[in-house]
Amino acid sequence: MTAEAAQEPRATPECSVPGAVLEGPVSHAISRVARLHRIAAGRVLRDLGLHPGQEFLMMHLWDNGAVRQSELIKTVGLDPSTVTKMLQRLEHAGHVRRRPDPSDRRASLVEATDSSCGLLVEVRRAWGELERQTLDGLDGAERTELARLLGKVETTLWAEVARGGGAECGAAGGEPGLC
Repeated sequence: MTAEAAQEPRATPECSVPGAVLEGPVSHAISRVARLHRIAAGRVLRDLGLHPGQEFLMMHLWDNGAVRQSELIKTVGLDPSTVTKMLQRLEHAGHVRRRPDPSDRRASLVEATDSSCGLLVEVRRAWGELERQTLDGLDGAERTELARLLGKVETTLWAEVARGGGAECGAAGGEPGLC
């Protein structure tokens, strides 16, 4: 193939847009919005010294107290090495502490530190700002409708995950907001 042929656009309309748009325009839109939302989350969390995803670990610890690291990994549905790295960073920042589980010395308990309570207020504030940025162009009725529709989509996807074994998200028994 010549360089000119490789750069020529194809004549068929199917090649002028990504295939996802042709077979899954809603999935494509959700993917784009999720990516942009994660970027926006990164910006509001950066000032707190957090990376996207770390706030979910902290929210879980603030809500549930000390939990086994293995259970935390299942709950958030991430690779164990990813969670371990996140916990190392949070521990280094003084937000979490890990200690042996008294009932099973092979297991580790993870808990939020008392000093992380100030971070809780800041994470709530950051999530409020993220919500404002995300919904800025919608009126009240549209916001309500969007939340309703996303809830339906989430329920449908959770059912699909559960049918497939759900290992990615704590076997469907995990927390929907954390997966």
